[in-house]
Amino acid sequence: MEPYRANNKRYNTIAYKRCGRSGIKLPLISLGLWHNFGGVDDFENGRKIVRRAFDNGITHFDLANNYGPPPGSAEESFGRMLQKDLKPYRDELIISTKAGYDMWEGPYGNFGSRKYLIASLDQSLKRMGLDYVDIFYHHRPDPETPLEETMMALDQLVRQGKALYAGISNYSAEETEEAARILNQLGTPCLINQVKYSMFERWVEEKLLDTVEDLGIGIIAFSPLAQGLLTDRYLQGIPADSRAAKSWGFLKPDQVEPAIDKVKELNTIAEVRGQSLAQMAIAWLLKDQRVTSVLIGASSVAQLDDNIGALDYMQFSAEEIVEIDTILKR
Repeated sequence: MEPYRANNKRYNTIAYKRCGRSGIKLPLISLGLWHNFGGVDDFENGRKIVRRAFDNGITHFDLANNYGPPPGSAEESFGRMLQKDLKPYRDELIISTKAGYDMWEGPYGNFGSRKYLIASLDQSLKRMGLDYVDIFYHHRPDPETPLEETMMALDQLVRQGKALYAGISNYSAEETEEAARILNQLGTPCLINQVKYSMFERWVEEKLLDTVEDLGIGIIAFSPLAQGLLTDRYLQGIPADSRAAKSWGFLKPDQVEPAIDKVKELNTIAEVRGQSLAQMAIAWLLKDQRVTSVLIGASSVAQLDDNIGALDYMQFSAEEIVEIDTILKR
């Protein structure tokens, strides 16, 4: 592969939105490395995707300690990509990682203890070859560890310079309020909450979106395409190379079949709008001004380009919103 030089027009493609009331702006579309960047995946394909993303102004790359498979391998792959391609552009990047799910054996390898979070970020930094990450998230609430301990660990890591900002993920409205209260008392405000949000998963609309707006916290949506279900990939069944066909994937065949009729109806609306279904699903999330960024995955450069194309048309008529809601609530 040719030596990489970033596109000098990379900031002409994507708009950026302020994350809550912080000083940070995130691209409307961010790239997640949850899938397709592990040790089982093709490194050069992932490298092409990352390069194309940055060439189009995607400055935010999102990881977690357990992304792979195997766990840790996505961070290792991204670290190699940084060394080969993106190292000269480090100050233009927002790199995030997380800890909270199972990572190593024994009682200290998951959830939210100070020991786990601090050890995990140290390991993540080594895997990526970094001195710091821009955002470090607690990946999920811990029902047993006091929230004060978890938030104090995030505060400590920020004060040590190992992370520039503290974030939370998968926290409910009530959990977000309490986490933000503790972090504010410590002097390290909560920057952002990363949540699962798509046309097929709308729990955040009940209270969380209002809560983060009141608190000045950003929201970034992951799984905006419902693990690929909100695309045209499954209109004719389950392709052999699809996420649902992979033994290690999170989308299972029994999740696909019950949703196909809705997917087909939504696809018809997207076609009338002149968009792919994936583009419409991304634009539908971004129509809410409380959503800072949408975190996409990509298995190819072509898929990435299609998703970025969502930004070409993000307006919805009142009639379209009603029609989409009617389909989704069936």
